[in-house]
Amino acid sequence: MPDPAVPDPYGEHRNLLFTVAYEMLGSAADAEDVLQETWLRWTGVDQDGVREPRAYLVRITTRLALNRLRTLARRRETYVGPWLPEPLLTVPDVADDVELAESVSTAMLLVLETLTPVERAVFVLRDVFGFGHDEIAVAVDKSPAAVRQIAHRARGHVEARRPRAAVTAAERDAVLGRFAAAVRNGELQALMDVLAPDVVMLTDGGGVVSAARVPIRGAAKVVRFLSAVTPAHVQVTAEVAMVNGAPALRLLADGALDTIVTARIEGGLVTGLYLVRNPDKLARLDEAVVLIR
Repeated sequence: MPDPAVPDPYGEHRNLLFTVAYEMLGSAADAEDVLQETWLRWTGVDQDGVREPRAYLVRITTRLALNRLRTLARRRETYVGPWLPEPLLTVPDVADDVELAESVSTAMLLVLETLTPVERAVFVLRDVFGFGHDEIAVAVDKSPAAVRQIAHRARGHVEARRPRAAVTAAERDAVLGRFAAAVRNGELQALMDVLAPDVVMLTDGGGVVSAARVPIRGAAKVVRFLSAVTPAHVQVTAEVAMVNGAPALRLLADGALDTIVTARIEGGLVTGLYLVRNPDKLARLDEAVVLIR
């Protein structure tokens, strides 16, 4: 049995390690697998010889996540329909850290999906967690000079794809509230009014449940699709929940969780709509996850 009087670096930094792994992988299930492997590696080293356990553990997690990310990239090539990150029920405190909340948003995780595995690791460690170039170089097996170049390239790529304007919490909550009310009441015109004309909707059913296999573009087409996939005899309710660091909607069909809806909001309108319906990705929403950096 572990001695409770002896510090446990892995336990102390576990939430940080999970956050790093999740941001690199976009999957809580895969992040948990990486953490299990990290713990096994950690128990096998001479811990007395580790001067900075936090950096050492992050290094192990990063290397394992990189290996897993390359495997996932091949798996996602055969994924049925659009792939969306696995949603996480998060504690309200995450929203207080604006940079962390943005980094785990669905929109940002989708941007990170367009980076190479090494670019993603470097961006996450440098821009989100503030690790130095020398520390990152050891984790990704590159020189510090190469890491600086990769960080610059990845940052430019991400900046070009960020939302065009910042949204206040009040503005975001107001738009989401209007969207939720329109869904609850089945008011199609009210739903149209909250969507940008060029809104893009991605639906992730994983080939298990009904979902569009290509992005749907345009407010009218989005509303038409949402109406078509909601049977008239099913009672749909919408609840606001804190998901990936921001308010989102839990859609319940006859009382059972059916869909998690997150949104990208710009200029008072929804410009990106992300619906996760894959049951495998909805299995971990019974307990809030603590994310830290």
